[in-house]
Amino acid sequence: MPDLPRPVAAATPGPAPAAPPALSIVVPVRNEAPNIGPLVAEISAALDGVPHEIVYVNDGSSDNTAAVLAELAQTTPALRVLSHAASCGQSAAIVTGVRAARGEWIATLDGDGQNDPADIPALWQFAQAENRDGGSPLMVAGWRTTRRDTQVKRLSSSFANRIRARLLGDATPDTGCGLKLFPRALFLSLPAFDHMHRFLPALVLRQGGRVVSRPVNHRPRMRGQSNYGTLDRLAVGVVDILGVMWLQRRWKRPQLRP
Repeated sequence: MPDLPRPVAAATPGPAPAAPPALSIVVPVRNEAPNIGPLVAEISAALDGVPHEIVYVNDGSSDNTAAVLAELAQTTPALRVLSHAASCGQSAAIVTGVRAARGEWIATLDGDGQNDPADIPALWQFAQAENRDGGSPLMVAGWRTTRRDTQVKRLSSSFANRIRARLLGDATPDTGCGLKLFPRALFLSLPAFDHMHRFLPALVLRQGGRVVSRPVNHRPRMRGQSNYGTLDRLAVGVVDILGVMWLQRRWKRPQLRP
């Protein structure tokens, strides 16, 4: 009698790949170790029930930011950590985070705790409602109507906003607010350069998108020290504005025929 074929054991299916999150929170940080734990806890609480990920980009910190993030990642499944070998600036950290993010929508936050994560759900809900009818892609920009900063920082920021709005025509009262929400694909279509995060509304408009500002909460810095000074911002701001003006003039959006 011929041997019967041996039964082949069914392959054990591996774990199903995790579904991509609906929303990715990108947080660039440099030397913000004491602010990381409280901010991650606030983000997690604000987005409870929403499929999300928290992407921290450590931009070459010299304090114990890396150690804090590594320890926190062990107990926070939604937390992903990326690190630059050397500091490349806030814009580079945001670009790194957005490129690595898996969500269709991105929200950015400053890592100092002054932006309130509790504002994110309302901004996201507004953006989704605005996008239901199609049309141009939308960026929602946070507007710190009540600043919790020093008088010098408030005055210099107000002056810079007026000059920038006049020269670039971005119609955004507070481009310096770190809390912004936008489709990932929209951001990836923008030109990347140092300090680009300060000009995102103008770049989005250049790309044919829309920008809407919404009031958000702003809080005083409770821990750590700012990585920026007033004079260094003003010094690079003039050159950057001229550069963005050049970009605006050197691009024509193609219109497809129906």
